[in-house]
Amino acid sequence: MQASELATLNAQLLWLALCVGIGFGAIAQRTHFCTMGAVSDVVNMGDWSRMRQWALAAGFAMAGFGVLVYTGRVDPLQVLYASNRWIWLSAIVGGGLFGIGMVLASGCGSKTLVRIGGGSLKSVVVLLVLGVSAFATLKGITAVLRVATVDQVLLDISAGTSLAQWAATAWGLPPAQMSLVLGLVFGGGLMLWALVGRDFRTPVNVLSGLGIGALVVAMWWVSGHIGHLSEHPETLQETFLATNSGRAEALSFVAPVAYLLDWLLFFSDKSKVLTMGITSTLGVVLGSWFMAVATGSFRWDGFATTEDLTNHLVGAALMGVGGITAMGCTVGQGLSGLSTLSATSILAVMGILAGAVAALRYQAWRVDRLA
Repeated sequence: MQASELATLNAQLLWLALCVGIGFGAIAQRTHFCTMGAVSDVVNMGDWSRMRQWALAAGFAMAGFGVLVYTGRVDPLQVLYASNRWIWLSAIVGGGLFGIGMVLASGCGSKTLVRIGGGSLKSVVVLLVLGVSAFATLKGITAVLRVATVDQVLLDISAGTSLAQWAATAWGLPPAQMSLVLGLVFGGGLMLWALVGRDFRTPVNVLSGLGIGALVVAMWWVSGHIGHLSEHPETLQETFLATNSGRAEALSFVAPVAYLLDWLLFFSDKSKVLTMGITSTLGVVLGSWFMAVATGSFRWDGFATTEDLTNHLVGAALMGVGGITAMGCTVGQGLSGLSTLSATSILAVMGILAGAVAALRYQAWRVDRLA
């Protein structure tokens, strides 16, 4: 592959990731897809509709990833979430911090991007604080704290940290076959649970779940298949182009926000390059803006009170620290990570849900106390 061909392929990957992000933003804006909103609906109103949206998306992503692995399009050992080190405490603690943060900030990273596209100025503030705290937890002061504490508690597992790998080792079956079987079983179960709700089966809900899930699968295909080079022409090593981690990545909205700020702040530094994570993040804002303008729902929005500002600042900081510690957010670990059947992702999602429920209960307690 010549240098010009490599540059062309890299550009194609960035454009494809941008299109995936635009699709995500447009669907999320139109259907109100939001993990924090889903948890809030269940806790405060007993309404499971948006939680079923999320389950449908997660189930489709699991089944789709299993198909990609089985057909040889994606190597499950080369994805971001594949590891022999099970950082279980980081996943739980980071997930819990992120869950609390997304309640205080009125939404997770993806919802923040969607709200910016819809005209929310306070979400711009949330994004900036989230990005700074996330970058500090990647390479700065809180990164030192993270590495010295929760990251020290881990289990070395030779079979890896994926449920499919564990099952393949235990039963002596091919890992690709187990990825397909378990992806269809668990993913199919989630999709079935989502669709059995009679009130749920509306065009908007089905579009939300299947659309978001399909975009996660599309990102795995773009990153893990189109962007995969078995031998880079310059380094002669296996490479996944246009990724920050050097491995196959899908949608995620914490670390990419940090890298977006890094790219903007050090734009003249030629070592700072665009990645699919960055362009997909920008795409979400664009897609949300297109949909908001098209539907007439674009509205400028700001902070109402000092307390509102404080809650959002604290929440954004917790999301940045927690999202990096847990290696992902409600989309990064909740959809992309779960699609790989990663045990770390399962714990991270449990932590996120527990943190969100605790924060919602605390908010309800405060309202009752003031009343």
